[in-house]
Amino acid sequence: MLEEHVRYGFFDDERREYVINRPDTPLPWINYLGTEDYFGIVSNTAGGYSFYRDARLRRLTRYRYNNVPLDTGGRYVYLRDNGSGDFWSPSWQPTRSALDAYECRHGLSYTTIASARGGIRSETLYFVPLGESLEVWRVRVTNDRDAAADLSLFSAVEFCLWDAQDDATNFQRNYSTGQVELEDGVIYHKTEYRERRDHFAYFACSEPPAGYDTQRDTFLGAYRGWDRPAAVERGRSFDSVAHGWAPMGSHHVRLPLAPGETREVVFLLGYWENPRDAKFDPPGSQTVNKTLVRPVIERWLSPGTVAEGFAGLRASWDAMLSTMQVTSPDTDTDRMVNIWNAYQSMVTFNMSRSASSFESGIGRGMGFRDSNQDLLGFVHIVPERARQRILDIAATQLPTGGAYHQYQPLTKRGNDGIGSGFNDDPLWLITGVAAYLKETGDLSVLDEQVPYDNDESAATPLYEHLQRALRYTLDRLGPHGLPLIGRADWNDCLNLNCFSETPGEPFQTTENKEGGVAESVFIAGLFTLAARELAGIADACGRPREAAEYRSAAEKMAGTVTGHGWDGAWFRRAFDHHGNVVGSVENEEGQIFIEPQGMCIIGGIGVGNGMAVRALASVRERLATEHGIVLQQPAYSRYRVELGEISSYPPGYKENAGVFCHTNPWLMIAEAMVGNGDGAFDYYKRINPSAREDIGELHRCEPYVYAQMIAGKDAPTHGEAKNSWLTGTAAWNYVAITQWILGIRPDFGGLRIDPVLPAAWEGFSVSRKYQGATYEITVRKAAGVRGRVRQLTVDGRRVEGNQLPLAPDGSVVRVEAVIEE
Repeated sequence: MLEEHVRYGFFDDERREYVINRPDTPLPWINYLGTEDYFGIVSNTAGGYSFYRDARLRRLTRYRYNNVPLDTGGRYVYLRDNGSGDFWSPSWQPTRSALDAYECRHGLSYTTIASARGGIRSETLYFVPLGESLEVWRVRVTNDRDAAADLSLFSAVEFCLWDAQDDATNFQRNYSTGQVELEDGVIYHKTEYRERRDHFAYFACSEPPAGYDTQRDTFLGAYRGWDRPAAVERGRSFDSVAHGWAPMGSHHVRLPLAPGETREVVFLLGYWENPRDAKFDPPGSQTVNKTLVRPVIERWLSPGTVAEGFAGLRASWDAMLSTMQVTSPDTDTDRMVNIWNAYQSMVTFNMSRSASSFESGIGRGMGFRDSNQDLLGFVHIVPERARQRILDIAATQLPTGGAYHQYQPLTKRGNDGIGSGFNDDPLWLITGVAAYLKETGDLSVLDEQVPYDNDESAATPLYEHLQRALRYTLDRLGPHGLPLIGRADWNDCLNLNCFSETPGEPFQTTENKEGGVAESVFIAGLFTLAARELAGIADACGRPREAAEYRSAAEKMAGTVTGHGWDGAWFRRAFDHHGNVVGSVENEEGQIFIEPQGMCIIGGIGVGNGMAVRALASVRERLATEHGIVLQQPAYSRYRVELGEISSYPPGYKENAGVFCHTNPWLMIAEAMVGNGDGAFDYYKRINPSAREDIGELHRCEPYVYAQMIAGKDAPTHGEAKNSWLTGTAAWNYVAITQWILGIRPDFGGLRIDPVLPAAWEGFSVSRKYQGATYEITVRKAAGVRGRVRQLTVDGRRVEGNQLPLAPDGSVVRVEAVIEE
């Protein structure tokens, strides 16, 4: 029996940190380093790895997924008492030695791990400075003993041979290619630099090392692991030089400390690219040209530079988070909106679904659908980067209006291995662009010439890309007039054209039957939303005729859904390859699905005729659990070849009736749209990570970020989370709470103030930066009141409706809104 109410730490809201005060968390609780091109994953015990732009193709360091013990490979430092021979890991892992004190603080793009043992105290800060392709490890060691201490400090990283997939499989080659150089105490990892690569990694130390190692098996010793390296155990390095096998980097620094003395050592792990015509110095040699990188290394080994860089990183986050800050009656809401949900949204923008504790960084690139949805949660924070992301995504669209399902971040080209045919993908481009336009008012992006499939000769304005995206759906309708599903829609595991009976066949890219008529009610709901959004874009561009056409298309599709997609008490899910209904009372299992209930209502279907309210009642009755809303009911009890991967999971996990958290905010938004603030906020709190902090032993994942899924009520481990961090849950929850429950919603022409609050609340306040102005907004209502904004004043003057007029750049606008029945 699990002990549910266990805490492994606490939130420090003032410092915007989560503090972990015991190292043995149920799973590695991670954080991310970097915000631009150089990134890293770091756990609460210093596990993780680093990469430059692409987690597969430019991986700097090794990490072993699903290893025993978990979380093997990382940014390790070891301390050794030279007098007693005792050695330990200040981060607990990998030696797992008993510590007298331990504390990990995960902050915004940085982590500190502090500990104490035997009167020796240490603190290691990890971060990536802005504008740099390197990470800093700042190690501070303090002697709290009454006597002098003779210590040794060892660093350790294991280099990856760049391509993470090849590195983990192609041993017959890789055992012979590893190369390093050493110069002035800096270890340069230059595997394959002699041939086609012009980049290398380096590992540097601010203190003159007493020794070094670059060959892993020498440093560790035969048949030993990272928990007891031979070099650390004996108290001195072997000065090994890697020739093939497994290159690594380790410095040995002697640290004699007087009583009360603190010393600081800086380690740098970095990435550098040289011009192709200046790879070697002297020319014609095989020696890495270090002319350009050497000043960077020298600069960042300075403690003063490190302090300035860390202050700059924190100031950057202060500025970004100041875009929206809320004060409400609920601590969990404030904490997530003001800090952690916004932060996670930025991480998902940077990572998409590529690299986490659950995503290896090898199998997936940037998702077309994923990246457009992720944009919804960060566009207000970094609109200029959102603009570029939109153009990058659109450039992978196909001339048909379709899209590659994924693209590689390093090349920005579509992934041929996955291909296209996920028929919801193109429509997400419209929702992403609409979000950007509502936030910024920057209509010029629509005139940008954007290629198809990165073919510059076929470029058209971005606006035409949106038109083709909508047309893609209209050109692919089934017998009921609903959109054809293709390989899958948003639910990649609902594979209605796959029919796989061969183990190992990929569900998403296998189509064993042709000529099917599988249709998606979900895509119909998404199309209705996208068509309405495109109509708003057309209006903003002065194209009223086109706007009317798009609204007409939305209305026609809405009519088709009410005619063929309504099951009497909820929206159906789909029609399969043979035309049989999915997600209906007619089905033995899988009678009701969450996705169409959310997306159809968000698209406006059924809001005015009672269908939406009825569908939401069915969701609450049949799908809602204390740990969130499950994806469907009843769960599939056996594999159903006509449905695909969804039925391959045991009941209650992942897409087979798990709480797939990404979909839950759609229901929050839907409840808000029908005016049910209590229902919307209730769903919000059920999966809010901060609100689940007390059940850490059950939840298992980090209590400061959303997970992709929580085990559903059919699972033996109901309430257990998996796949944290990289999930569309982050962006959609941010949208649900800020734009629909709190109701501070960007729109064409200005901010709307349209909260739908829990009855018990008496209001809230928010500071929101929008299109150059700062809006200080106060919302008031009486406790028990369920209503909408009836009075709106701007700088003391009454405004009709709920939309604020745009204010001049730099102005501060005082807004008061009163909610009444």
